[in-house]
Order: sequence, then C-alpha cells, then structure tokens
Amino acid sequence: MTDCQGDGEGASTPMELYERLGAQGDKVRSLKSAKAEKAEVDAAVQLLLKLKIDYKQMTGQDYKAGCPPSEEAAAPDNGPTAEGDEDTVDPWNVSTTNAKGVDYEKLIVKFGSSKIDKELVDRIEQVCGQKPHRFLRRGVFFSHRDMHQVLDAYEKHKSFYLYTGRGPSSEAMHVGHLIPFIFTKWLQDVFDIPLVIQLTDDEKYLWKDLTVEECHRFAIENAKDIIACGFDLNKTFIFSDLDYMGASPEFYRNVVKIQKHVTFNQVKGIFGFTDSDCIGKISFPAIQAAPSFSNSFPQIFGSRSDIQCLIPCAIDQDPYFRMTRDVAPRIGYPKPALLHSTFFPALQGAQTKMSASDANSSIFLTDTPKQIKNKINKHAFSGGKDTVEDHRKYGGNPDVDVSFMYLTFFLEDDEQLEKIRQDYTSGALLTGELKKILIETLQPMIAQHQERRKRVTEDIVKQFMTPRPLNFNL
Repeated sequence: MTDCQGDGEGASTPMELYERLGAQGDKVRSLKSAKAEKAEVDAAVQLLLKLKIDYKQMTGQDYKAGCPPSEEAAAPDNGPTAEGDEDTVDPWNVSTTNAKGVDYEKLIVKFGSSKIDKELVDRIEQVCGQKPHRFLRRGVFFSHRDMHQVLDAYEKHKSFYLYTGRGPSSEAMHVGHLIPFIFTKWLQDVFDIPLVIQLTDDEKYLWKDLTVEECHRFAIENAKDIIACGFDLNKTFIFSDLDYMGASPEFYRNVVKIQKHVTFNQVKGIFGFTDSDCIGKISFPAIQAAPSFSNSFPQIFGSRSDIQCLIPCAIDQDPYFRMTRDVAPRIGYPKPALLHSTFFPALQGAQTKMSASDANSSIFLTDTPKQIKNKINKHAFSGGKDTVEDHRKYGGNPDVDVSFMYLTFFLEDDEQLEKIRQDYTSGALLTGELKKILIETLQPMIAQHQERRKRVTEDIVKQFMTPRPLNFNL
C-alpha cells in the first residue's frame, strides 16, 4: 500500500490546503480526460482523498469546491489523544464515535482500495446494459479493488465468477445480512455468471461459544434465507466449510498452498491474533481465501485456475482478501477483485453494526409486522428535534436518522427518497411520519421474504449444496 502520510504537510493554513485541493481536483479531471494510465489516475485520486481528510481535520468542515474556508475555520480541539477517535474496522469489530457512522473516505485511504466513482458506475451500466443497482447509485457499495480489470476482461468475452459468504452465528438472519446477497443476486442476473457462497460454520465454531453441531445447523438454516433471495439453482453453489473441506481435495490443496505462503507474524499483524488464540483461528484465513481461486471448485471449473473472481462483501472482510491478493501471484493464481459495501446500522445508531445477538438492535427476517413496527417506533434513532415546534422550525438531520438510513438501502425510487430527505430536512416531515414510511416499506418486504423461505424445502437446500456442474458460459 502506498504510504500517504504527510501528503498535506506543505499546507500550513486552511486556505493553502483548500487551494491545493482545488489544484489536485483539476489534476484528477485532467488525467481522466486524457485517459491516463489507471495506476496514475488512482494515485491522484488517493492523494485527493487524503487531502480532503487533512482539510476536515484542519478546519472541522468538509471540503466543498467554490466554498473557501472562513478565517475562523479551525479543527476542533481533540486534545493529544486524537488517535482515540479512529474508527475500528476489522472482521470482528466495527465501531465509531461519529453518529453518521464510519468515515468511509478515510477507510479507503487506510485500506488502500479505490473509490467507486460515477465514472465506474456509468461503466458498469454500459457493460451490463442495465440501470445500476440502487446500492451503486447511492454509494452503499463504495469501494473496489480491480473492478475495471474485471470489466476490461468481460468486454473481451472473458467471464468471471462471484464469491460471497455468510458466517452463520445464529438461526435467524437480520435485514443487514441481506445486503451482500441482494447485490450479488443483481450481479449474477445482469452478468449471467456462476456464484459460490461459503458458509463459514467452522469459523463460528472457532470464535463463538457454540458446538460444531449448532454451527452446522445454523449454516443450513441461513442457507434457506439466502436461497429465498432468489438465486438461480443452475448457476449457484452454496457450501458449508464443515462439509466441503472433507469432500474436495482440490479445495484443501489450495488451503495448504495459502497457508505455506502466510507467516504467523503476518496473520498476527493483519488480524490481531495473539499467542493465546487457538491454532484454528490462525489457520482459518486460508479457508476463507481458497474460494477466490476457481480450481477450488473442480466440479464447476474443472482444473482451470485462471478464471477471475469478484467478491462483493462488507469492507470489514477486506483484511482476508488483502492477504489473499498478496498470496495469489506467488502460487500462480489471479488476484480476486472486490466490491466493498458500507455497514448496515443498528437501530440505535450508526456507531456500530447490527448484532444477531441483540434482538432490539435489528429487524430480523423472522419478525412479524407488529414486531417491525414496535422496534422501529421504539428503538430507531431519530435525527429529529425534541419538540414538534422545533422540528418544524429547524428540520431534522437525515444523515444520522436511522429510519432514513434504512430507506436508502431498501426504497427503490430515487426521486421519492430525495423528496423524503428534503421534507425531513426542512421540517415538513416529522420523525413519526418518517418511521411510518420505513415501517410500510419493510413490512411487505420481509413478509414476502418469509413466504419465499417457506417454499425452500430440505430437498431444495440439498440441491443448492450438492457439488455439481453449473450452467454457464465462460
């Protein structure tokens, strides 16, 4: 990863940094207009994002072109322990002190990924011939690794496959768990490509106070919810690690290859493991990495190891795949590409992810219409004012309001969503009215999911989870 530390050191005042931001923005536009090399454009964009972060830290304000900082602009006094305000994002912990949630632009710089900008969204639309999914239009999927490379190959009639997954820690999933599967189904449909879905029941056994049997049962139950999202049986293979590892020598061989090329010091550095962690945890990352390589699935791809993999996932899973991308060329495989999503907020606010262990932090896929209504009315964090009078006068803040955040995920109509934002911001729409819109959006969506799940029989689950050839053209 390129070290971006100190990129804004030449600017000693807010105005100097503002002017440097303007010049860097011009440079990015110039490079794009000249169709410069992708690496040069990405480097310029990374510097632009870093300068924006420096500007916010210096002034306490977001950078806006044409709006220079006021003379009084200064960063808030955070004291000597500013590092304590850093967002925490890893596969097991996500936390932030900001009511708006994690600072994703800062996370892009930290992780060294690339922003999904309008140019990339437009290109996806051009290549697939479909209107971009609302998750792309609204920045729910906001970051990527090598998506342009995937599209370059696809335009040359070289296809790819999808890989995503789920850690089955409980029998019931919540609406936040649907995000990667909703988007992955769209990708499967518009690109007409195969998909593998890993259920990491082994991981949950290693990390949670659960029996092997409980973890495997949760995997089967979660598979029913995943299948209910509408995946194509002829193009989708779902597998439990506890089942597939012992049934596929090719999969295990890739696990061993990965393990040989990652040292103990590396996994400690990447994942924060300590000497007291069990050896199962230390070796697990190789198991999550193995589906990134096509020859892990000989029943689907035969012996081919050259087929590109695209992984849609939440950005907290990125450490696994940074490790995978580092190992891939050393064992003769292509690096997997990634599309990263933001986190789905808890009802209590965007400071943390939703938790399957806290019934009131989530809207579960098993909730009744009454439970959905009660949870939203009682627990959904509001960006509104304390009184109706103040709310009418000053308006609400949709950026911290959980009901509005949820609508950005599930309300399809862009114009309707923008009108809700404007009405709430102006005070024309009250918090209770906003919650009512969310309730009326989620109740039928979850009821329809429950009906589809009822039709998922044990036999259908077995069909999806049986290793077999899939119907596709590469």
